[in-house]
Amino acid sequence: MEAIYIPKLLKAPDQTTEISINNSISGLDTLTPVKGTLIVRHGGNFLDVSVEAETIVTLICDRCVQNYNHRLKIATSELIWLEAGNPDLENLPLEREVLLEELSENLSPTGYFEPQTWIYEQLSLAMPIRQVCGESCVGATQVAAGEETTQVDNRWASLASLKEQLKNHNN
Repeated sequence: MEAIYIPKLLKAPDQTTEISINNSISGLDTLTPVKGTLIVRHGGNFLDVSVEAETIVTLICDRCVQNYNHRLKIATSELIWLEAGNPDLENLPLEREVLLEELSENLSPTGYFEPQTWIYEQLSLAMPIRQVCGESCVGATQVAAGEETTQVDNRWASLASLKEQLKNHNN
């Protein structure tokens, strides 16, 4: 997916471009290609970016540690402000207070918009935090407290024998 030159959007019909998506996204392991539509509209001092896309990813269940497939669907939009950045990035202070109004993404009005990177970010944000393969997942097999296992590691056989002798001696 090619980067979009932002000034070129001003010359597009309705200052909008629509991109059909049907390919893999670099850095995102998916079972199927990402399919959908991306719309980028130039709004003067901002870009209005929206996407509807889906793919299938293979995840690992947090309960039973088995692989399972998950359909990942996104339908989201974002406003990205266009403003000339600070050209002196090397002389910024190590620490500075950031106001809530400053917490937005900015691009240069003469720069490029990277749709593949933006879609990657949106898909990553849509990944489930709690990865469970299904409602009926019982989780990993666990031994209840007080329940003894019949299988003994032969390295512990001497200790198991001593434990048995102590149990018989106390009775």
